[in-house]
Amino acid sequence: MSRGAIRSLFLGDPQAARVVPPSGFTAHLTLFVSGAMAFLTVFALALSLASGRLADRWAEELARSATLRITAPMDQRAAQTEAALKILRQTPGVASARALTKEEQAALLAPWFGADLQIEDLPVPQLIEVIDTDPGYDAAGLRLRLSAEVPGAVLDDHTRWRRPLVDAARSLRRLGWIAILLIGGATAAMITLAANAALSANAQVIEVLRLVGARDRYIAQAFVRRFTLRAFGGAVIGVAFGLAGVLLLPSASDEGGFLTGLGFQGLDWLWPMLIPLLGGGVAFAATWLAAHRALKGLS
Repeated sequence: MSRGAIRSLFLGDPQAARVVPPSGFTAHLTLFVSGAMAFLTVFALALSLASGRLADRWAEELARSATLRITAPMDQRAAQTEAALKILRQTPGVASARALTKEEQAALLAPWFGADLQIEDLPVPQLIEVIDTDPGYDAAGLRLRLSAEVPGAVLDDHTRWRRPLVDAARSLRRLGWIAILLIGGATAAMITLAANAALSANAQVIEVLRLVGARDRYIAQAFVRRFTLRAFGGAVIGVAFGLAGVLLLPSASDEGGFLTGLGFQGLDWLWPMLIPLLGGGVAFAATWLAAHRALKGLS
C-alpha cells in the first residue's frame, strides 16, 4: 500500500466510509468473531507459556535429583545405608546425599496409606536422596560400584519417568501454539466471509462509485479500514475478558500441580497485548485480498 493509503487507513475518509455499512450483520459478526477468537487466544497462549515453564522446571529439577533405594534385611540396612552414603560422598558430581528419615518416608506414603501409617510395620526400603552438580555424575560407574559394595542398593535417576513428563509438557506447549495458528486462520476465514457479504450487499453502491470516477483501490481501502478497526476493537474486548478470566484462575501451588499456575508470569503479561495488533493485521490482510477479488468479480 502507498503512504496515502496507510494514512487513509488510520485517519479515515468520511466519503469512503459511507461505502461500508456502519452496522448490521457483517459488523456484528466481525466484532463477535474477533472478540471470541482473541478470548480463546489468551487462554491458548497462557496454556502454551505455562506448559513451557513446566517442562523447563521438570527438566531442571528432575535432572538434578536421584533416589538410591536400599532393600536389605533389617539387620543389614543401617550398615548398607552408611556404606552407600560414604560412596556417594566420594563420587565426583554428587553435590549432596542424605538418608530420608522415617517421618519423611511416611509422609511420602501418606497419600496412599493414610497419615496413621506405622512405617516400622512395613518392609519399606531405606531411601537416600541424591542431588548432583551441574556436570553430573557417571551413573553407570556409580551403579557398578554400588552393586559391588552395597548389594541391596538400587539407583533410580528418574530417567524412565522424567522424559515422558517433559515430553508431554513440551507437546502441550506446541499444541498451544498450533491452536493459536488455527484461531488466526479461522478468524481470517470468518472476516473474509463477512467482507464478501458486505461487498455483495453494496454492489450497486460500488457501481455508482465507479461511474463517478472512484477507483477500486479507493473502494477497497474503505472496506479494509472498516473491517480492520472492527476486528481490532473486538480483539481488545476479547483480550480484556480473557485476561480477567486468567486472573480468576488459581495461582501456582505444589498441591495443585499442573492444574494451577496456568496464568502469565512476569513479562509474559505483555504477550496478550500483541493479540489485538495481530487480529487487526489478520483482518487487514484478509479484507484486502477479499476486496480485490470481489471487485474484480464485479467488473
